[in-house]
Amino acid sequence: MSNTRNPDWNPRDPALLDEPLAAFDRMRHECPVAWSEYQHWSLFRHEDVTRVLHEPETFSNAVSHHLSVPNGMDPPEHGHYRRIIEPYFSPDAMARFEPRCRSIARELVQSLPENGTTDVIPAFAEDFALRIQCAFMGWREDLHESLREWLHRNQQATLSGDREAMAQVAVDFDSTIRSLLAERRDADDQAPGDTTTALMNETVNGRALTDEELVSILRNWTVGEVGTISASVGIIMYALARDPELMMHLQAHPEELDSTIDELLRRDAPLMSNRRVTTCPVTLGGRRIEAGERLTLLWASANRDESVFGDPDAIDPGGNAGNNLLYGAGIHVCPGAPLARLELSTLFEELLFWRPHFHIPGDAGPQRAHYPAGGFSSLSLAFG
Repeated sequence: MSNTRNPDWNPRDPALLDEPLAAFDRMRHECPVAWSEYQHWSLFRHEDVTRVLHEPETFSNAVSHHLSVPNGMDPPEHGHYRRIIEPYFSPDAMARFEPRCRSIARELVQSLPENGTTDVIPAFAEDFALRIQCAFMGWREDLHESLREWLHRNQQATLSGDREAMAQVAVDFDSTIRSLLAERRDADDQAPGDTTTALMNETVNGRALTDEELVSILRNWTVGEVGTISASVGIIMYALARDPELMMHLQAHPEELDSTIDELLRRDAPLMSNRRVTTCPVTLGGRRIEAGERLTLLWASANRDESVFGDPDAIDPGGNAGNNLLYGAGIHVCPGAPLARLELSTLFEELLFWRPHFHIPGDAGPQRAHYPAGGFSSLSLAFG
């Protein structure tokens, strides 16, 4: 049985949690396919992760204990739900959302001090992620703080491996979504014409989506967006604060923001990992893995693989784009990537215009968020 194995590493080692990228860089060389009780089989190399992404018949997405639409589904079921979801992130949909996105971004950027120091994680990155996602889905603004609390509780429960706490977090969040669905049903023809209402009117295989399916989709969109967008904002701000030349270049060439943001998030992942389960015995990195074993795909390591990217910290948007796994690959590539790119590029266009000068003060070192979260839990920046 898997629980009798000797662990190859400890993903919850405090030193590793504080410096995850350096630890992943070491593991790619020392033990690129590693066993631990917490992550089961962890894959560190780009080659192995890419293989898994392109072999869904061997590496199944059906790993969750609850319904996960469509993330936790395999073909052909996955495709039926994917076709429902993709139009919500189409070019037309993004064009319609852009004015609202820009308004929120500008308001938050202008709330930053023109001169002074602030921790931009709670006061800017999280606020942006919460406001922008609620706006996209048509959710009330009074949900922002309860969603923030839920996000933190979910991360803490996942880090600790406390299944009871994780289950309670899921129940609490699902009840919030169900109340939003009930509000719209009670409103009937007066329900707001937003993303959530539109999703409630979708059908799959000739029938209406069930509440369980709707809750799953909306949960995945929230989990997938709020945590990763917040982490992304912090990672990008940290990178720009440390590289004034890059900041000045992007101020002069905002058309390069999209590709540069993707590259900055390649070398420092906002979403640390994803999961799969084997459907048959396989060999990865010289290790035999039996059917039914769980895998952890470490994007944060694969996207820094020297055999693919050379110096993992060098910035080369054009050269690295084709191998960047920021939004995954294969049939499960992230459908929400267009929304994330719109949100981030719009926010940083506004930031570099309205608050073009910021740096890391010498007496305020950033604090890394701990796995499963990416980015920073605290990042003080001085503006002006």
